[in-house]
Amino acid sequence: MRGGIKALPAADRPRERLLRLGPEALADHELLAVLLGSGTAGHPVHVIAERLLAEGWAALARRRPQELLGVEGLGPAKAALLAAALDIGRRVRQAVPAPPEVRTPEDVVRLVDDMAFLDQEEFRVISLNTKHRVLAAEVVFRGGLDTVEVFPRELFRRAVGRSAAAVVVVHNHPSGDPLPSPEDLALTRRLVLAGRVLGIPVLDHIVVAAGGHVSVRRFAPGEAGDWD
Repeated sequence: MRGGIKALPAADRPRERLLRLGPEALADHELLAVLLGSGTAGHPVHVIAERLLAEGWAALARRRPQELLGVEGLGPAKAALLAAALDIGRRVRQAVPAPPEVRTPEDVVRLVDDMAFLDQEEFRVISLNTKHRVLAAEVVFRGGLDTVEVFPRELFRRAVGRSAAAVVVVHNHPSGDPLPSPEDLALTRRLVLAGRVLGIPVLDHIVVAAGGHVSVRRFAPGEAGDWD
């Protein structure tokens, strides 16, 4: 960046772009430059940021405060600021609980226990990552007392938007009887086929009601062909 950050038009400087567009619009070294604020004589802030990130974030996060003091252009105040910011990031990661893992129908039911007593049908999709941890659990369709219209395209649009590796779908029966209907089984076949085409497998279809829950995968394992 010839001439440094101050040579840029005001609207194009990292801090102004962050405020206007959000931090995700900035490159890594630009975010770090915003944190550091300014450089020193002969050491523009963007050069310091690029130097600090030469080996990536993980290597930077492992550096002790005393090591940061050895970086050219980084005085005690900025070294302390950077060390504090890196440790705040570490503490935030530790404070955020891992998302729940889904391995059984019972795991799913615990996530949607509010559905059993709803007075109208709802259809939800639970998007999972490669470790079967929950990325999102979303209502995609609402219906009436005994029916809900489901469009696979919209359901999988949600999953694709979450970068899901797999999904579990859930709907409720306000009647209180969780036994899957022929229509439920036909819908399951359509969804499993669509998931296979898209590379986002449908791991199960759970029907919940006041009278309990039923896993279509367990109830009718051959209905959808190959599930995975």
